[in-house]
Amino acid sequence: MKALCRDCFWQGEAPPRRCPACGSPRIVAHERLGELSIAHMDCDAFYASVEKRDRPELRDVPVIVGGGRRGVVTTCCYIARVSGVRSAMPMFKALKLCPQAVVIKPEFAKYRAESQRILGMAGELTPLIQNLSLDEAWMDLSGTERLHGAPPAVTLARLQARIEAQTGLTVSIGLATNKFLAKVASDLDKPRGFSVIGDEAQAFLAPRPVRILPGVGPAMAASLEKAGFATVGDLARAEPKDLVQRYGAQGLRLSALAHGRDSRPVNPGEARKGISAETTFNEDLSALGDLEDVLALLSEKVGRQARASGLAGRVVTLKLRTADFRIVTRRRTLPVATQTGRTMFAIGRQLLAREATGRPYRLIGIGIADLVQADAAGDDFFAGDERRALAGEKTLDAIRARFGAGAVISGRAFRAKAPLRDD
Repeated sequence: MKALCRDCFWQGEAPPRRCPACGSPRIVAHERLGELSIAHMDCDAFYASVEKRDRPELRDVPVIVGGGRRGVVTTCCYIARVSGVRSAMPMFKALKLCPQAVVIKPEFAKYRAESQRILGMAGELTPLIQNLSLDEAWMDLSGTERLHGAPPAVTLARLQARIEAQTGLTVSIGLATNKFLAKVASDLDKPRGFSVIGDEAQAFLAPRPVRILPGVGPAMAASLEKAGFATVGDLARAEPKDLVQRYGAQGLRLSALAHGRDSRPVNPGEARKGISAETTFNEDLSALGDLEDVLALLSEKVGRQARASGLAGRVVTLKLRTADFRIVTRRRTLPVATQTGRTMFAIGRQLLAREATGRPYRLIGIGIADLVQADAAGDDFFAGDERRALAGEKTLDAIRARFGAGAVISGRAFRAKAPLRDD
C-alpha cells in the first residue's frame, strides 16, 4: 500500500502510524495513491474561517455567518456545528442551539478575493479546474507527473500546505477515480482532510443513504425510499431497466452513480447554472404591491449582474419562502433569452400574482437559468422589446458607473428599500 506524509511529503509503503521522516501522524494511504488524478478541493467552513483568521479573538468561539434573527445561516464554524448548527438553518433556531455564537454579516467581496487567491494557486498546477462555488472546485491533474516531479497526490498535498501557509485558511482534498467520488471523499475527514476512494467505491457507497448521490434532494430521496431504495446499495442491486421505467433517464444515472461510475470530465468551461438574488424581510410581507416593490429591486440587481457577466437566461425563476420556511419555486421559459431587469420583473410579477393570495412570505428571490452568452442569444420577431429594454438599462449602467450606484433608482426600488435587509 502506498503512503504519503502530508507534512513533509515523505512517500513509502505499508503506512506506519507516524512518518519515519518527521514523526507526523498525518499519513494518507491507499493502494492507488500514486495513480489517481481527479480531485475535489473544498475550503473548510470558508466564510467563517476567513472571519476567524481576520479576528483572532474569535478563534475558540462559535461563529455563524449569516443574516439577522429572521435570516438563515450562510455557514458556520466547526465549533458551532458541534451544537447542531448547519448551513441554511433558520437563524433563530441556530441561536437557540448555540446562543453564545458570534453572528457576522457576510462580506462576499472579501470571500471572492480569498477564493481567487486559492484558485490561483490551484491554477498553477493544472488548467483543468472546474469551479462549483467560491469555496470548492474539481481538478484534473492527469499527465502532470513530469511537470511537477511527483504524482498528483503529492502535488495536492503540497498545494494544501501552501494554501494554509500563505492564506491562513485550510482546505480538504478528495482524490478518486471520478468527480462524484472525489467530492464524496473531500467531505470524509474535515477539516484539513485528505481522503482517497478507489476501486472499493461500490462497497464504500453501499450502506450510505441515497441522498449522498448528486441530484437527489429531499423530495427525490423520499420517493426513492418509498420505493424501497433507502441506501445506495439498494439502487446498485436494482436492474437498470427497472430504474429507467420508474425514473426515466434519471434512473440510468442513479444506477451508474450507485456503482461508483461518473463519466463527466472536469470541464473548466462548463456554463454557470444561473444568476439570482434574494432577500429575507425584517417582517413578513403578504400584500402583492409590497412584494412587487421588492421583486423590482431584485430584478434590477440580477439584470446588472447578467450584463456585467455577458450572460442571458432563457428561464426566469421566482423563489418564495413561507412563514413556516416552506420553499415555493416557479419558473417560466422565455422565447428570447434576457439579461434585463425589466423582463425579469415582468415575468416574475406574473408568477408572483398567482402566489400572493394573502399568505405571508419571509423571503423572495428572482433569477435566470439556462444561461447563454448574450451575444449568442439569437434574434427573432419577439426580440424587439428586449433590445429596447436592454439599450435603456445599459445606458443606466453607464450612468451608475460614472456617478455611483445610487445615481439612478426606480420608484419601486426606492420604496422597496425600507423593508429589506441583506442576508
